[in-house]
Amino acid sequence: WGGTHSTVHASAAGLDNEEPRDDFYGLKLKDAVQAGTVPMEQLDDHVRRILRSEFANGIVDNPTQKSVVDVEAGFDTARQIAEQSIVLLKNAHQVLPLDPTKIHSIAIIGPHADTGMISGGGSAQVDPPGSSAFKWNHQVWFPTSPLNAVKAKALGVNVQFDSGKNSASAAALAAQSDIAIVFAYQWMSEGSDLPNLSLPDNQDALIEQVAATNPRTIVVLETGTAVVMPWLDKVSGVAEAWYAGSKGADAVAAILFGDVNPSGKLPITIPRSVGHVPAYYNHKPSARRGYLFDDVSPLFAFGFGLSYTTFEFSPPRLEKTRIRRDGSTRLSVDVTNTGTRAGAEIVQLYIRDLVASVTRPVKELKCFRRVVLQPGETRTVAFEITPELLAFWDVNMRFTVEAGDFELMTGNSSRDCDLQKVKLRVN
Repeated sequence: WGGTHSTVHASAAGLDNEEPRDDFYGLKLKDAVQAGTVPMEQLDDHVRRILRSEFANGIVDNPTQKSVVDVEAGFDTARQIAEQSIVLLKNAHQVLPLDPTKIHSIAIIGPHADTGMISGGGSAQVDPPGSSAFKWNHQVWFPTSPLNAVKAKALGVNVQFDSGKNSASAAALAAQSDIAIVFAYQWMSEGSDLPNLSLPDNQDALIEQVAATNPRTIVVLETGTAVVMPWLDKVSGVAEAWYAGSKGADAVAAILFGDVNPSGKLPITIPRSVGHVPAYYNHKPSARRGYLFDDVSPLFAFGFGLSYTTFEFSPPRLEKTRIRRDGSTRLSVDVTNTGTRAGAEIVQLYIRDLVASVTRPVKELKCFRRVVLQPGETRTVAFEITPELLAFWDVNMRFTVEAGDFELMTGNSSRDCDLQKVKLRVN
C-alpha cells in the first residue's frame, strides 16, 4: 500500500498488483511490456496468479450480487468474533465467571463505559450508525454499552456506574460493591505511533485506587496492542477485549458471566515494561538473547490465554522422526479437557531450526488448531509437517529446506514451560 517504487524491478520481483494507485503500473507497465523491458511471460504470470485467486474464491463463477445488508446477521457475526477473540489474562481465585446469584452489587467504572466502547482509528474505525462519517483516524466511541450489557446479565443485582473522572468517587463506589469492573482503553491508529505502552488519561492510577479499595477488581482492556500493567498484582481479573466492535459490550458480558468460555490467545507478547522489550527476535542458534532484565519472561507470552476449564497435552508423536528434504511426516498430540465445563483450546505448533546456516527466529508459529472439548473428552490433533513448514528464503532468494535437526514444539502458548518437544532430522 503505497510501497511500490518502480515498474520493471517490481514486476521482476513478482508484484502482481499496485495499490492504492497506478503510479508505477497501469500505463507505465503497459509501456514497459510494449518496450520489452517487462517480458510478456511476466505479465502472464501476474495475471495467472490474480485469476487463480479470483477463481479459487468463486468471484468468476459466482459474481457478487448487490443486495440489502442483513444488519442483524452482521451484529451476530460481530458478537461471535469478539467472543472468540477476547483473551482472559488473569483470573485469580476464580473470580470469573461472575455468578449473579452470589453477587449483590457491581461497580462499572471507566470513561464512556455507560454508553460505548472505543474503536480503533484508520481502517479499524467503526462509525456509529445513523451518524455522518467521522474524519479518518478519528477517536470514535461505538454505542455498545458495557453498563447495559452487564445489567442484562445481572438481573436483580445493584449495578452502578462511575466514569472514573474523579478517582476518589470511583474508589468509593468500588469499596461498597462486591465486584468492581474497570473498562480501560488505549486508542491507536495507523499513521501514528504511541508515545509509550501506558494507559492514557491517568487510568493506571485509577485502577490502582479502585483495586486498593476492592481486591475483587476486574480490568477489561480496550486496546490495539500491548499495555504495561503496573497494577496487575493488585487486581483479580484481566480480560483483553481489543477493539471489540459493534457488539463488543455483549461479547464482554458473555465472557464475564460465563455464557461463553474464553478461548482467545495473544497474537502479541506483552512485556513487563517498554524497556523490557528485546532488541530483536532472530539470532544464531548458539546465541542466548532475550529480554534484558533478571526476569527474562514477558508479562504475558505470545499465544497465552486462559479458560474457565483446564487442558492437558500429551507429548507430541512423530509418524517418522527422519525425512528427506522433500519429504513429510505427521505430528500428533492428544488434548484432554481436565476441567468441569466445555471449552475450546488452541493447539499451537512451533518449529525451531537447530542448525540453520542463517539467522532465523528461535521459535516460529507454524500451525494452530482450535479444538472444542467436553469435560473429560480427549481428541487427537494432527499436523502435517511438510517442506513448506521447514523451509526459509536463503541468501539467493530460494525457498529451501536445509538438512539438519529441527525441534517441533506443541502447547497452548509460546512459553517453554507450556511446550512439549520432539526432534525431527532432515537428510
